[in-house]
Amino acid sequence: VFDSLNTTYANFKSNFAKRLSAEGPVASSPITTRWQQSQTRDLSAYSLGEEPSTVDLPESSGSVLKITSEKDTLTPGSFNEPLKTPIKGSSETLNSAPCFCKATCAVDRGWKENDSSKGQKCLNQPSVTQKVFQQLNGKMQLCERSQCVWKGCRNGVREESFYFKRFNDVKYSKTQPEVKIHLTGLRNDYYLNILDWSLQNLVAIALGSAVYIWNGEDHDRIENIDLGSTCNYVSSVSWMKDGACLAVGTSEGEVQLWDVVTKKRLRNMLGHLSVVGALSWNHCILSSGSRLGRVYHHDVRAAQHHVGTLCHKQAVCSLKWSPDGRLLSSGCSDGLLSLWSHDPGASTKSQPLKVIPQSTAVKAMDWCPWQSTVLAVGGGMEDGCLHMLDLNARTSIQTPSTNSQICSLIWLPKTKEIATGQGIPKNDVTLWTCPTLSRSGGFFGHTGRVLHLALSPDQTQVLSAAADGTASVWKCY
Repeated sequence: VFDSLNTTYANFKSNFAKRLSAEGPVASSPITTRWQQSQTRDLSAYSLGEEPSTVDLPESSGSVLKITSEKDTLTPGSFNEPLKTPIKGSSETLNSAPCFCKATCAVDRGWKENDSSKGQKCLNQPSVTQKVFQQLNGKMQLCERSQCVWKGCRNGVREESFYFKRFNDVKYSKTQPEVKIHLTGLRNDYYLNILDWSLQNLVAIALGSAVYIWNGEDHDRIENIDLGSTCNYVSSVSWMKDGACLAVGTSEGEVQLWDVVTKKRLRNMLGHLSVVGALSWNHCILSSGSRLGRVYHHDVRAAQHHVGTLCHKQAVCSLKWSPDGRLLSSGCSDGLLSLWSHDPGASTKSQPLKVIPQSTAVKAMDWCPWQSTVLAVGGGMEDGCLHMLDLNARTSIQTPSTNSQICSLIWLPKTKEIATGQGIPKNDVTLWTCPTLSRSGGFFGHTGRVLHLALSPDQTQVLSAAADGTASVWKCY
């Protein structure tokens, strides 16, 4: 077996040439560059559906999704089941079109892998028969409960329905989500950040190689940006605070800026050699992190956009600028949480202000909106705890283990709570009071891990997107 970690360049080059001549995979390459990725698209990817890489990504284990033809939809599979990634130019199709359901929706907890042939589509959802790079003709539209045959959107028992429950409510009342959304094509990848809600009340979510955008107030005027001709899939999205500019990271290592009003690409910023899984804005500085451990600072106003570089040893899972813009926190798959000063001209030799080791990959992470030195971090499967760090006081509070993977995290300023999206066994969104970090409620109903959370600009609604191909908008205040 070729050792991808302890090899000389000569041996690598010789082995790589033999593999190319035999039309074999290049997954053993120490570095997955963009030109190497084009060779690997004709092959089945790893269980995550990611580009081959030698970085250690332990937190990606868990339920995976099987992507089938337009007659089928996303189906939860077993833990060890590989995820086949459709390839450009192939005859397979990936129907990446979300649709909404206004009515109360119940989830069928009896999903089985062999039920995928029965279909879980919405009747209003158009079929897509084009090849993968032409996959995004589907429309995003409302579907009524009486017409919808999607599994999990049929009438069911109340205990199996999607609901929100406050633990401290004496009356034990339950409220249903305001909107239910079907997401076909959502990647079950722990390391991506593909959901964001802007201050202009626009929601963006990446499904396959397209970004779907709609109005978060009335969930209308659905648009999509198609990147299918330039990338395999979109790996991260982030709204600029002012205006309708959306930053998009791709599996090919590109960082693109889009004007969502005109649906025109403003610029394409190259530099990364692998998947761009994390983006974060600090005014006009956009920071991007890749699977190869590089964090690049881009000044979007300048022609020479690359103004700084930071280095990790393994994949960058998350990036967050503090509310005052003075500190950048970066989470890595090796379990290191690093804090960096505001220095756009940083070189690769720059050292972080502080490194806080964690027991698992640091992906779920966010700064407190009302205390700029307080940082919340969610632990992975080996940890399962929510940590709240006060950098000024040098104190740390943590919850007891949740016995699940914390995949996403946001603050709720109106209620002074933290919401965490979690994996098995409950696949729920848990609410925690601050600063005591005691459970106060939760959103229930997802059958896959809750990979992404987003907060509305008025701070009254939470959008949760899960690996089961569903998303829900919840009233949180």
